[in-house]
Amino acid sequence: MQVSVETTSGLERRLTAGVPAEKLDSAVDARLQDARKNLRLPGFRPGKVPMIEVKRRFAAAMRAEAAEELMREQFIKAIQEQNIEPAGLPRFEPTVNEAGKDLEFVATFEVYPEVTLAGFDSIQVVRPHAEIGDADIDKMIENLREQRSLFKEKDGAAADGDRVNIDFAGSLNGEAFEGGTAKGQQLVLGSGQMIPGFEDGIVGMKAGDTKTIDVTFPEDYQAENLKGQAAQFEITVNKVEAKTLPDVDAEFMKLFGIEDGNMDGLRAEVRKNMERELKNAVKGKVKEQAMASLVKQHEFDVPNALVNGEIQRMRQQMMQQFGGQAGNFDPSMLPAELFTEQAQRSVRLGLIVRRIIEQNDVKLDEARVRTQVEEIASQYEQPQELIDWVYGNKQQLQQIEAAVLEDQVIDLILAAAKVEERAMSYEDAVRPAARDEGDDADEA
Repeated sequence: MQVSVETTSGLERRLTAGVPAEKLDSAVDARLQDARKNLRLPGFRPGKVPMIEVKRRFAAAMRAEAAEELMREQFIKAIQEQNIEPAGLPRFEPTVNEAGKDLEFVATFEVYPEVTLAGFDSIQVVRPHAEIGDADIDKMIENLREQRSLFKEKDGAAADGDRVNIDFAGSLNGEAFEGGTAKGQQLVLGSGQMIPGFEDGIVGMKAGDTKTIDVTFPEDYQAENLKGQAAQFEITVNKVEAKTLPDVDAEFMKLFGIEDGNMDGLRAEVRKNMERELKNAVKGKVKEQAMASLVKQHEFDVPNALVNGEIQRMRQQMMQQFGGQAGNFDPSMLPAELFTEQAQRSVRLGLIVRRIIEQNDVKLDEARVRTQVEEIASQYEQPQELIDWVYGNKQQLQQIEAAVLEDQVIDLILAAAKVEERAMSYEDAVRPAARDEGDDADEA
């Protein structure tokens, strides 16, 4: 039967093809013969069940299996002859499937879109530039002390920065409301964990004190019935604890691999880590701007099959983030709408990058892969063990190779793009970028 392909809508195609009757019948007979060899029925020896009985029991199922396999084979042969690259799996529908007749079917599928690349010279990117000074290192060491701070019970009034253990009961116009009561809650004053005014009302209280404070829920509060409502909270302080920071001594330095207790060694180690963080942050921000610009430059339909696959991947990723708390939760229960926009963007970007690689004949830089693996390994106590593990783990190595290839594409874009070096502080340079920073760069 002659193969025909028609466009139904957008990227969707409908392929009509067929399989000769004798080929299908032969495939069905072969399956029935195989089934007969191992079939056991009362009154018959193994392999001696009459073929008429085998056909009665299994012919329909075997024909369906054989037809499915032959439709796949014919589909692959047809798209190769027609030079078509499908995006995702086809949907088969037999139109004629009767004994003694040619099998006729249609396969509905999507194809990849034609991506015409825009010029990279219209892309504008801001590359942060920051110097790491002594003050930055001092602040980072203080942050490290904060991360390892301890709380010790104290006498006297609670102050900003102290941790308190409290019981509280909230009410609206004298009536308790859901979620407004707790016992034994730990709260660091000044953390902003509670609604405005709540933590301020505790400052000055001592262990054993009880008082009622008046607060107002924000207009954008998540609970609809509490938005903008004036409330009262009766608060009892059970315990007050003051924060204590560890001294920067030999024991503290050992936490960061400085065995000799030398302050210069600690500062050098902190600087090295900050430089690595700065390098990765700058690289990430530049990459995000370039990618955002690519998406804005290129408008085309994306295959639903690829979008649906990306949605499923994102569902699985979210479940992994939940970890053990997910239990037996089915990822498919997460609404697709949660991920659709991001999935469409990801697929679009992937197709653009794919086209850039094809058009510019970008080849993976193996030396760059090795450097990337070694940089990752340098953060571990036994670098060579990690290097050996990565090169022995195909999936892990492929992830790094994909990232390196993407970096090579970014380099290609930046070579033609307008890149502005912008001086800023270390903190600003490493601060995560807003989602729309790429848009801002385009308008700069």
